[in-house]
Amino acid sequence: MKTLMAKRIGPNDDYKIGDKEYKRKWFVVDAAGVPLGRLASQVAMVLKGKKKPEYTPNVDVGDYVIVINSDKVALTGTKAEKKLNTYYTGYIGGLKQQKYSLFLKENSDKAVAKAVKGMLPKNSLGRQMIKKLKVYKTAEHNHEAQKPEPLEIQYNSNKR
Repeated sequence: MKTLMAKRIGPNDDYKIGDKEYKRKWFVVDAAGVPLGRLASQVAMVLKGKKKPEYTPNVDVGDYVIVINSDKVALTGTKAEKKLNTYYTGYIGGLKQQKYSLFLKENSDKAVAKAVKGMLPKNSLGRQMIKKLKVYKTAEHNHEAQKPEPLEIQYNSNKR
């Protein structure tokens, strides 16, 4: 595990992450009934560590996140029928598209991970951050030993 700490650069400068011990927390998020975009944006903020005082854009200071009940995540409006999951198989003429309602039904864990990954940096730092995301279709997960704290997703439930 990489260890980090904040150290002062100069008398009038900000803090910079150094190389001493840094503890990461574990959070668990219940995705039941939460809109996919709201879930993804708030989980991405925790993975980046943007709410922490030691946040630095070029260092991964974020925490681990466990998302449970990804089968029950919601899409607002007509996105379930109009939005498409597009992927390429690697063969000639292998462009495939499927409605997001079918994609959510079959691979809800991959849909949540894809939404969160789209909100992280597109570089090696983002690839490092997405490894701290664990997504499960049901309410059961095997991370009780890490003692995850519950994380509430804030959204306006009246707009549906």
